[in-house]
Amino acid sequence: MVATTPAAPGALEAVRQFVNTLDVETGADQIDEASGLRTWLVTQDLATDPAPTSGDVRRAIELREALRIALAANHDRAHIPADARRLLDAGATRADLSVEFTPDRGWHTTARAAGVDGALGTLLSRVVDAMADGTWRRLKVCADDQCRWAFYDNSRAVTGKWCTMRVCGNRAKQQAWRDRQH
Repeated sequence: MVATTPAAPGALEAVRQFVNTLDVETGADQIDEASGLRTWLVTQDLATDPAPTSGDVRRAIELREALRIALAANHDRAHIPADARRLLDAGATRADLSVEFTPDRGWHTTARAAGVDGALGTLLSRVVDAMADGTWRRLKVCADDQCRWAFYDNSRAVTGKWCTMRVCGNRAKQQAWRDRQH
């Protein structure tokens, strides 16, 4: 579903958009070829002139789906499954993520690798920063298995389930009503 959902704050928006490079409902994938991955990374200012290989494309897709699984865990604050954690860890290792301390007693993470691995590492560093500042838990994927669109949950209680109430929420409520009728 190509839904119009609120942007995530700051640099976390690129993570939301990365997960949304696959429209689960239609199967349209923006990064399933080297040219698409290159275009997406350049458009997001994550790389200036990458030359993705087929291996880079495969790893980017695996990372995207690991992030989608991690976002699904944000619905009920569940643990991120081990397979997804392994893919996230592998991406951080390839990116050579490092921690840099700031003068104001804070920190930020930086990807030291170049190319596609560095660009994907920059996305992972934004995830780490969002985990630290508390915004990560609000980034979720739609609970509708036909959709799985990433959205930023602006609800006061952080209980949002669907990317849009008009489409996915309505579809879920109609299905629940039909189930109750039978």
